[in-house]
Amino acid sequence: MRHTDDGSSANSSCSEFPGFLQNVGRRSFLSSIATLLLVAGQACRRAVQPVPEITLVLIDQTWLDRTFQDRRNLELEQFTKETGIRVKLLPSPEGAVETLDVCRGLLESGAKIPDVYAVDVIWPGILAENLLDLKAFVPPQEIAAHFPELIANNTVNGKLVALPCLVDVGLLFYRTDLLRHYGYRTPPRTWEELGTMAARIQAGERARGQRDFCGFVWEGASSEAVTCNALEWQVSEGGGPIVEKNMVTVNNPETARALERAARWVGTISPPGVVTYKEWDAYNVWQAGQAAFMRNWATSHFGELIQGSITKDQFDIASLPRGRARIATTVGGRAYAVSRHSLYPREAAMLVRFLCRRDTQLNRIGKIGGSPTIPELYNDPGMLAANPYFSTILKTYRNDKVWRPSKETGKRYPDLSRAYYSTVHEILEGKKAAGALADLQAELMQITGLNASAPAASSRPHGKSAVLRAPPRYTDPTVS
Repeated sequence: MRHTDDGSSANSSCSEFPGFLQNVGRRSFLSSIATLLLVAGQACRRAVQPVPEITLVLIDQTWLDRTFQDRRNLELEQFTKETGIRVKLLPSPEGAVETLDVCRGLLESGAKIPDVYAVDVIWPGILAENLLDLKAFVPPQEIAAHFPELIANNTVNGKLVALPCLVDVGLLFYRTDLLRHYGYRTPPRTWEELGTMAARIQAGERARGQRDFCGFVWEGASSEAVTCNALEWQVSEGGGPIVEKNMVTVNNPETARALERAARWVGTISPPGVVTYKEWDAYNVWQAGQAAFMRNWATSHFGELIQGSITKDQFDIASLPRGRARIATTVGGRAYAVSRHSLYPREAAMLVRFLCRRDTQLNRIGKIGGSPTIPELYNDPGMLAANPYFSTILKTYRNDKVWRPSKETGKRYPDLSRAYYSTVHEILEGKKAAGALADLQAELMQITGLNASAPAASSRPHGKSAVLRAPPRYTDPTVS
């Protein structure tokens, strides 16, 4: 049997649910599956056996640190104290792609649980048809309290399918002690300055005995992580944001120049293995004191993550370096959404409101970390005292943000991003940019059904002599 849209046929949903889970096939998710099946059984019994209390299931990221887990549990316990509604936390897989696969599969199967989903900033258009319109449950003034761009991002075909709780931006982390030691007063303002400074500091630290020290670490794995980085490089050089004005824009000299520059970092100022790094890999190198600069998310500096070899007085954060066109930082973040298949939509919406409201965000920032989605909180004296970086984060978000084209492409975005990051990864590993980007442009046009943008007059090639060629691999004589 199939479910109905109104939440009936609960027994049929339970009979189909295990079959879906068998198709998930993710070893890291097995322990969570056991919990989910237990709760699913309880949900099935609700249809014929009323229970005295309501239990919601929330699927959200797993905290790697025990302290984080404890603090998240306290947050959910506070919701129970206020409402009497219990919450079971279902950890999601570690990777963003794997998490999306699981959430999409659950929702599209019509599963009654989870009731509430943590939704990445790029997912609303992918999941929207199986999520409730929160405008029916959340007062307008609560919606208006958030950054309007985030509300617009979470609105699909007029439906507010998720309420934001965390905003994130890409930032440059830099070692203040090492910059002072090597005579630099400010962090690099351009990508070229970063290359020069990183090479000099790397050579100096290696000469002092740190043979594994590197100038710059970032996320180069063939995944959504490199989509975010490459979008920043591309936009900063003037290559466009992949999709712009219903046109695909990747095959141009500006994008090629940006990606070729990043490829020259690999094995020079960045370790050869950087092409396998995701966020935590880059952070672990940074945390161990083995890098001068790091590109990572704003949330990487909060709370108890600052430990190990690096102390708070040895580093600072800044906007990413500027390319020839501008500074560009990818927007990340998270929101909460209610499944349209939930047996308890009103109660689930209450949980979403709790997780996203002003006082909960303020408390979470102080104890767990993150950047708020409510502009008013960036002026809170207590928060500013505890987190002096918020002025930089707010300035970066307001002035330099760039969005991945998930809103424009909806369900096609995962295929678009996969094609994009796969091509970028090939270029980082040495493939010529000219041919790779031409092939990518054709593939993205096929995926999206959009046409290609015409190159700018100053960039349009003329004749054979203007064919775009990758420059020779960069080697800095000061790098050992």
